[in-house]
Amino acid sequence: MRGGPDVSDSVGTPSRARGPAGGASATGSGLIRRRRRRWVRGTALGVGVVVLAAGGGVWALYAKLDGNITSDKAAAAELARYEKERPTALVKGAMNLLVIGSDSRAGDGNSRYGKDSGTERSDTTILLHLSAGRRSATAVSLPRDLMVDVPACLRRDGSRTEPMFAMFNYAFQTGGSACSIRTVEKLTGIRIDHHMVVDFNGFKEMVDAVDGVEICLKEPIRDKDAKLRLPAGKVTLDGEQALGYVRARKTLGDGSDTDRMNRQQRFLGALVHKVQSNDVLLNPVKLYPVLDAATSSLTTDPGLASLRGLYELARGVRDIPTEHVQFLTVPRESYIYNANRDQLVEPEAEKLFERLRTDSPVVIAGEVPRDSAEKGPADADDDYSAYGPDDGKSEARRPDGPVAADSPAPTFSGTTADEDTCE
Repeated sequence: MRGGPDVSDSVGTPSRARGPAGGASATGSGLIRRRRRRWVRGTALGVGVVVLAAGGGVWALYAKLDGNITSDKAAAAELARYEKERPTALVKGAMNLLVIGSDSRAGDGNSRYGKDSGTERSDTTILLHLSAGRRSATAVSLPRDLMVDVPACLRRDGSRTEPMFAMFNYAFQTGGSACSIRTVEKLTGIRIDHHMVVDFNGFKEMVDAVDGVEICLKEPIRDKDAKLRLPAGKVTLDGEQALGYVRARKTLGDGSDTDRMNRQQRFLGALVHKVQSNDVLLNPVKLYPVLDAATSSLTTDPGLASLRGLYELARGVRDIPTEHVQFLTVPRESYIYNANRDQLVEPEAEKLFERLRTDSPVVIAGEVPRDSAEKGPADADDDYSAYGPDDGKSEARRPDGPVAADSPAPTFSGTTADEDTCE
């Protein structure tokens, strides 16, 4: 989130049986009506949670939802160990979440997607920035193939890795969510406040709980390995189809990971739009399955590992209009020493990180100000050892260091959750 259908690629997550090391793996009346609808949707979600928590038999439903969430205490302990070297939050009230997916086949319902090898990679990683005041949400995809400095991290067996200059998903494979968080913080200078991981089965159930998500296909899809056979035009994907759609790579687009990330972003935007619709949040019969699917698929930091914690997060973002929910990929290009790897495009990437650090508005457009080089598919089994430990000599292989942001309003390529995929 290289070769073949890439069915190991995922929007999935680590299992509940994770080991102890490293953590989880308009104006006028129109404006008034829209504000009222957002208030009603947010209130409905709150009422739904409160009703589920109210006495009698419904308490059992609340307890089930609350108990669905797995707390990533190991990651919290590992991050506390390195607290002094972590970035400082610059803007009170702003929040940064790291959403991690993995290709683990362990856990309920996930074995059908392949044999559990005992390892997992962060094929899908999104840095979600929520502005102070919750006026906007910006989701930035981080390529799994991005070459980064990975710090020394705690393995599952209790040993520690050496610092390495390697692909980004090496961090999660070797040191779980704590290692991914520290790698992102080192790369961006952004403090990660919370994290969450979602598994294959939970993703599917979430889509099914909202009765599918509508997308628009310019061409028919025939992908045997992803088990997709879809016509062109408007199509409502169920959970199984949605999982294949966001994971497939060989037969869709140009086969690049960049193209797949763009597809994932458009799908997530459509999912956000569907979840915010009155048909879901105002219907108690549909609301409970959505909450059940959402909670049972999550491994989170202790601060979010409860229904109350998630509700507080949801309450903070319920009024963000879909046109202010933005999706983009960090500015990237082919790595200078390997066309099947990525490196940041500078100074564009640092400008983006600076705006997120300072909670400044991120402006997106349909086209990038500087073209990103595309990559073709490559082998999915990556040899991280080829890059060696960080011995001080690897600096020459890296792209130039970050450049301080010098533009008050740079523009980045991206989409918003309210965009019609058929336009």
